[in-house]
Amino acid sequence: MKRRSFLGAASALALTFSVATAAVAQEKKYTIALVPGLTTDAFYITMQKGAQAAADALGVELVFQGAPDFNPVTQVPVLDAVIARAPDAILIAPTDTTQLIEPLRKAHDAGIAVITVDTFIGTGVYQTGAGDADFPLAYIASDNVLGGRMAARALANAIGGEGKVFVSNVKPGISTTDQREAGFKAEMAENFPKVTVLETQFNDNDANKAASQLQGVFARDADLKGVFGANLFSALGAGTGVQQAGQTGNIKVVAFDAPGSIVDNISTGLVDVAIAQHPAEIGYYGVVSAYAHLTGNSIPVSIGTGFTIMDKSNIADPEIAKYIYAE
Repeated sequence: MKRRSFLGAASALALTFSVATAAVAQEKKYTIALVPGLTTDAFYITMQKGAQAAADALGVELVFQGAPDFNPVTQVPVLDAVIARAPDAILIAPTDTTQLIEPLRKAHDAGIAVITVDTFIGTGVYQTGAGDADFPLAYIASDNVLGGRMAARALANAIGGEGKVFVSNVKPGISTTDQREAGFKAEMAENFPKVTVLETQFNDNDANKAASQLQGVFARDADLKGVFGANLFSALGAGTGVQQAGQTGNIKVVAFDAPGSIVDNISTGLVDVAIAQHPAEIGYYGVVSAYAHLTGNSIPVSIGTGFTIMDKSNIADPEIAKYIYAE
């Protein structure tokens, strides 16, 4: 089953049409930098492809520069280097909601347009005239609270609407995974009263640690029915833990994100359900939004992109498989 944020996509498509004509007459060649959360992840590689497609269509130079790991300590020096190149706009997936505020303010103060993609700084509510982190022009991403709710519904249905589950998460302070966990817990509390959500396990993006944590939870709660991996490493680690505990099929695993390996993950039962984002749309609309701003057009302060739910029943469907991330 595929679900989209139609309002957000419609707004972005309107932007595409409004700037397409301007691109024909525009003489200045703008430079837009895309700083991903990390460079080696299929999600961000797919985002880059979407951004490049928009850049090619609009005659924009796209610079893609990032760190090899999702960490503010390594991202900030990359951002500083990008700012030194003085691009016209920066699209960035901040690796921390607070630690990237001041580094991004440097870009803003230098006259560089800032748009956050996938993740955000502060609360993600921009252009309000209040707060320390409202200066970015826009936030373009999946609705991660909704994604967490979708994961909760999928897991609740997989376990028959009752039993014990938990969230395998990365660490606090990452906007996307914080929101997915919040959406998951809210949906369970509101609509699945027979499902008990146990304490969240934080794995620091280490799949081996997530596997060990799954086995630890199962040792304490032998009637564990399911786990939601708030990102792919969390889900795959938890799935490995399920296999190591000999509980494949008994403990259901819902994953967030869908790289190429998700086909085998679902086919072999390592993962039962995957919630795929649409990162190419995020990159595409990010470049379109930046270009629109640079050419004097107004842009929405937030644009939401869609999700696709994948499981054994539909993973072979070309209309579903096209949302698997590029490698």
